[in-house]
Amino acid sequence: MKKMKILGIDPALIKTGWGLISIEGNTINYIASGTIKVNAKLPMAERLKGIYEELNKIIALYKPDEFAIEETFVNKNPVSSLKLGQARGVAMLTGSLNNLEVFEYSPNFIKKCVVGVGKAGKGQVMAMIKYILPVVELKGEDEADALAVAICHGNNKKRF
Repeated sequence: MKKMKILGIDPALIKTGWGLISIEGNTINYIASGTIKVNAKLPMAERLKGIYEELNKIIALYKPDEFAIEETFVNKNPVSSLKLGQARGVAMLTGSLNNLEVFEYSPNFIKKCVVGVGKAGKGQVMAMIKYILPVVELKGEDEADALAVAICHGNNKKRF
């Protein structure tokens, strides 16, 4: 069975989480993770450019085989949802421009795959990530969510 590197993305305009794991057979290993932080005071186009540039660097450095991203959920505030969609679109485009197939998962599906409950809280997700990947030292929820996306994809992708 081939070893596969999966990049998971938790998109946002100010703090985009990313997490990289490898999967070989039934073994999941932590490679790296972090948060792409952009200045909230910058114009929208500059924030989106920052996400693109940082994500491009991560892809060039780690050379993932696959790219998984969390789908946008609709907030009570439609303007927030639209802005989040822009960050998500830039992340997806970056993956695609780097010749990575982009896989999308809903937040509830990700939580159900990783925690066992689709309505799990942020703390539960973080605890399960630490359990699955004991070497990881999480610096925030966005990073944990991105690793959850990668793990969800790894557990749901049919590998031959």
